[in-house]
Amino acid sequence: MSEAPNPRRFLVPLIVACALFMENLDSTVIATSLPAIARSFGEDPLRLNLAITSYLLSLGIFIPLSGWMADRFGARTIFCSAIAVFTLGSVGCSAVNGLPEMVAARILQGIGGAMMVPVGRLVILRTVPKADLVNAMAWLTVPALLGPVLGPPVGGFISTFGSWRWIFLINIPIGILGIALAITFIENTKETRTERFDAYGFVIVSLGVAATMFGFENVGRGILPTPVIVSLLAVGIALLALYYRHTRVSAAPIIDLSLLRVQTFGASILGGFLFRMGIGALPFLTPMMLQLGFGLTPFASGMITFAGAAGAMTMKFTAGPIIRHFGYRPVLLANTFICAFFMALYGFFTAETPHLLIIAILLTGGFFRSLQFTSLNTIAFADIPVPLMSRATTLSAVGQQLSLSFGVGIGALLLHMTLVMSGNAHLTAGDFSPAFFVIAAISLGSLIFFWPLPRDAGDAVSGRPAVEPARAQE
Repeated sequence: MSEAPNPRRFLVPLIVACALFMENLDSTVIATSLPAIARSFGEDPLRLNLAITSYLLSLGIFIPLSGWMADRFGARTIFCSAIAVFTLGSVGCSAVNGLPEMVAARILQGIGGAMMVPVGRLVILRTVPKADLVNAMAWLTVPALLGPVLGPPVGGFISTFGSWRWIFLINIPIGILGIALAITFIENTKETRTERFDAYGFVIVSLGVAATMFGFENVGRGILPTPVIVSLLAVGIALLALYYRHTRVSAAPIIDLSLLRVQTFGASILGGFLFRMGIGALPFLTPMMLQLGFGLTPFASGMITFAGAAGAMTMKFTAGPIIRHFGYRPVLLANTFICAFFMALYGFFTAETPHLLIIAILLTGGFFRSLQFTSLNTIAFADIPVPLMSRATTLSAVGQQLSLSFGVGIGALLLHMTLVMSGNAHLTAGDFSPAFFVIAAISLGSLIFFWPLPRDAGDAVSGRPAVEPARAQE
């Protein structure tokens, strides 16, 4: 008799998806509403980009704590607490009256987001067998992708016909629902960890990441003096180098870089870093191009950009069979070219480009980007032993969030450089094209990490049958 399916294999990913839904909805809503919020504060939209990067920076700083805290206090306890903190930060965002207050509230949101997403993924990895991981991730990401689908039109509608402050209050009922479901259905699993918390490593890696990211974010902005920016970058790089040296002698570093020696994990993290840098710039660049460059309202912009997330949702039902049939390596190699091609197409959009054509390109590009994300997120854990899963999820989450932060920073920097070179006082439609071409090239660079993968890489996760070596013909 076949074994009855365990309902937790489906329930747990769906519950964790509540947290992903809330985070993704928030991210896409604020990207769409950024110009409206900037007008409310009397700020330049490029300066208000700090509201996005401060959140991503907060994620990068506090994610290293997630795995250790889940093992120490229990995954459900940390998961529920993180949702509560994120929801409280959302309430703060709705009440602010200026950029500094918005940045502070977004940092609080980031502290919550830093815990709930990687801890949620850790719960799934401990609940679902590796052979079912691709399907479990599909169950996880389908509800979560409703955030990017609903975010642009909802954010655009609220910003156009109401007050942008309501976009943050949407998170309150979602957060309450997520906490209630987690308490009911998720076990408070813990791992026995004998090593002490790596406080020294946490301090230097967090300060290093913060200084590097904040310095990078302000390059070419005219907000900070050049000597201050150079000092931030120098201090940040020095601290990160010091942390790397620390990992060589520490028995249990807060971020275990030795996991990068696992080939499938290393390819996912390093190759995924470059790929996500390009993708991370899209939610920032696309709404600004449609609104500031093409003159569309936030609602009209949101109704167009939601197509990318809608395309991503359709892929979730076909990703498993595609990976199982072709294997991870061929999919990653071919799909990197396809995704970069569609990102470059954004650079050819003009105000006269038919909206149906833009929607079709965004829809198709979102389809293939989703396949890439599913491939990267599952092959990463194909060869990681169960006792090291919490460390792997921590490092994976840090890499993902930092890459997205770099993507937003690069997108803003490219726009600023184009604006300076063109001599225009304000952004025009043509100023966005170089940025899209550059981020497409950056994503294409991930191929150098995918090419060395063996043909059978990740087969234990994808369920792809082993291929016997061809017999020599006599």
